[in-house]
Amino acid sequence: MGIPVKLEVFEGPLDLLLHLIDKNKIDIYDIPIVEITSQYMDYIRQMQKEDLNVMSEFLVMAATLLDIKCRMLLPKEVTEEGEEVDPRQELVEQLLQYKMYKYMAYELKERQVDSDQILYKSPSIPEEVAEYVEPVDLDVLLDGLTLRKLNQVFHEVMKRQTDKIDPIRSRFGKIEKEEVSLSDKFHHIHEYMKGHRRFSFRQLLEEQRSKMHIVVTFLAILEMMKLGEIRVEQEENCGEIMIERTGYINGDREASGGD
Repeated sequence: MGIPVKLEVFEGPLDLLLHLIDKNKIDIYDIPIVEITSQYMDYIRQMQKEDLNVMSEFLVMAATLLDIKCRMLLPKEVTEEGEEVDPRQELVEQLLQYKMYKYMAYELKERQVDSDQILYKSPSIPEEVAEYVEPVDLDVLLDGLTLRKLNQVFHEVMKRQTDKIDPIRSRFGKIEKEEVSLSDKFHHIHEYMKGHRRFSFRQLLEEQRSKMHIVVTFLAILEMMKLGEIRVEQEENCGEIMIERTGYINGDREASGGD
């Protein structure tokens, strides 16, 4: 009856190789590939893995070690620069990179454990301390200050303000929104027509305060023409446009033919 042997669990073939290197106290830059390959093969022969995917990773590394072992027995390859190629170089780089990530994982794990033991306290500064303002010593603050320096500072500040002004945009006028409704303009024109049965369009527009009022007045005149409240006439081209009301305005009993 065989003696059962308990094997350590490794996260992968690189982890196993690092274990063997550390166990034999081998320089990672000068791996005795024959010895390491032999120990590696002995280990995977004892492995009992149900997961074939994991076992395949170890077998791939075993094949890689055997390939390196064979290349070590052959004459050394030489690069174009005349340097000898070490068949172990790629494996060494993989081991160094894996070792770095493994140590980083240990460091992060330790920090996570340490962070669970750290407690934070919210700041509790007394009000008198938080509201304290260090007094200003005017003698120290104004030490060496003269009228000449004050004048220089004043001109520098004014120059900065002048430099902020856009020479183009500063000439633009200020745009303000003016609320003018069509219904209000209808009421205004109706009130105007109570005392002016016949009047010129120019005369009506001259009473408007802004361009917006002129535009809304023009729209109101068009709408009143459509409703038949007014009649518009022009006797000659480019002549005066005359407006005449056609009916009664807000209870105005004046006959349609009178002024």
